[in-house]
Amino acid sequence: MASLVSKPLGRVVGVSVVLVVLVVGWFSLQVDPVFAGKGPDVIVTVHAGDSLAAIAGELHSKGVIASPLAFRLDALLFGAPLVQPGSYELREGSSFSAVRSILGAGPNVAVVTALPGLTLHEMAVNLAAQKGNTYATAFLKDATALSAHSPFAQGSSLEGLVGVGTYIVKLHESPKLLVHKMVNAFVNEAKSVGLTPRTRVEGLNAYQLVTAASIVEKEGYYPKNMPKVARVIFNRLARGGPLQMDATVLYALGQDGGTVTPQMLQTPSPYNTYLNAGLTPTPICTVSATALKAVLHAPAGSWLYFVVVDKSGTEAFSTTFAGQLANERLAASRGL
Repeated sequence: MASLVSKPLGRVVGVSVVLVVLVVGWFSLQVDPVFAGKGPDVIVTVHAGDSLAAIAGELHSKGVIASPLAFRLDALLFGAPLVQPGSYELREGSSFSAVRSILGAGPNVAVVTALPGLTLHEMAVNLAAQKGNTYATAFLKDATALSAHSPFAQGSSLEGLVGVGTYIVKLHESPKLLVHKMVNAFVNEAKSVGLTPRTRVEGLNAYQLVTAASIVEKEGYYPKNMPKVARVIFNRLARGGPLQMDATVLYALGQDGGTVTPQMLQTPSPYNTYLNAGLTPTPICTVSATALKAVLHAPAGSWLYFVVVDKSGTEAFSTTFAGQLANERLAASRGL
């Protein structure tokens, strides 16, 4: 009878050993992949209050680790790093030890996103939160000092002349290098839509077209509105009167959005297009390819006025002030 019992027991022991070997082998491959650190660099962002599970999930979604569970087990065995909020550059397929080392050392990159409609100052605020006030101040200073490096610049401002996109700023990367990257990105963006430093449209040179596009960006907001807003700007310029664009007044006041009051319209500033005829001295924000296309290919039309008339952001255009008043009443009836 003893021999009958020993055979099943031996099988159980044998299967258990195999399972242990498989689990250990699997865990070892998760901890230290065969091709560890051979993948491309990716950015992982850790937010304040993120748990180890959340961080492991983000690492997995970016391809840095293959198993969140194994990473958490590894942290139990070898200690979890104290991870500060911020952005980290890691490589896909990294070993757990490499990931722990990088996360434990603190954020190693800053991520700056130049969205359409943002100003250089707003980008600097973003930089200050990640790199400190000294870096952000130097960024704004270099954005003035390096304006000559843009083939589109006139004067000492790079407002509107930085390319839309996300920029990865490494630990020891200078503000000057970041500015150069942004300037080059805009040159490529402009080229992609057919804008060169020698382009002229509707009597405006390339810099003036970028300035007009920045106003289109803020006033049109949605791509569907931008072509007609561009035509309104051209039509008002042709008449020689003030553009009367609220976004320019808000820029003069350092504000982004909100209601423009009668008192604000009287603010003395070269950017106040209620008090001054023509375009603003510089662009008022970063411009999208859509806004650039709008000024390069504005549709024919005699529109002079526009107003948002529904909650989806649709703007109604009119050729007369009476038509504008009717559209404003329509907007008011819809709670706008």
